[in-house]
Amino acid sequence: MDISQGAPPGAAVTARVLTVDEWPIWRELRLQALADAPEAFGSTLAEWTGSGDSPDRWRNRLRSVPRNVVLYTGGRPVGMVGGQILGDGMVELISLWVAPCARGRGIGDAAIEHIVGWANGADVSLSVRQDNLRAQKLYARHGFVHEGLSPDDPSELRFIRRRTNAADLHTRHMM
Repeated sequence: MDISQGAPPGAAVTARVLTVDEWPIWRELRLQALADAPEAFGSTLAEWTGSGDSPDRWRNRLRSVPRNVVLYTGGRPVGMVGGQILGDGMVELISLWVAPCARGRGIGDAAIEHIVGWANGADVSLSVRQDNLRAQKLYARHGFVHEGLSPDDPSELRFIRRRTNAADLHTRHMM
């Protein structure tokens, strides 16, 4: 799957929830993401290639995360995002990546909106590298607020979009 060409500017963005059997699509994008932005993820390309690259492992990854979404524009896959439910009922947005050829075209916005919609009113959290200012601005535009260091990795910041943050964001847009 060649996404290096991207899609024409202004092309509509569609989100598609993957099934376990569609693991090759997730695999292709995830390996591109890990190669493109290794510092942005808790996993490495080395962990998911070679002996770590098996159909069963990819299927298990899709099974273990209840929401796995690929974003398309112009018929090409150009982004991905996942969502999982934490023990406290909060939803965690994970694995967000947009292909370099599609950045700045609303793909990240669509990915966030999809997971927030799927959360159905629950608070949504995420972790982001401290030096990834572009991603932090994207999350802030969607009502996410910095709430300290990530409990999983002190080199990452934790952002949360609480229902109250979402209501404030809606009010600001109505003004």
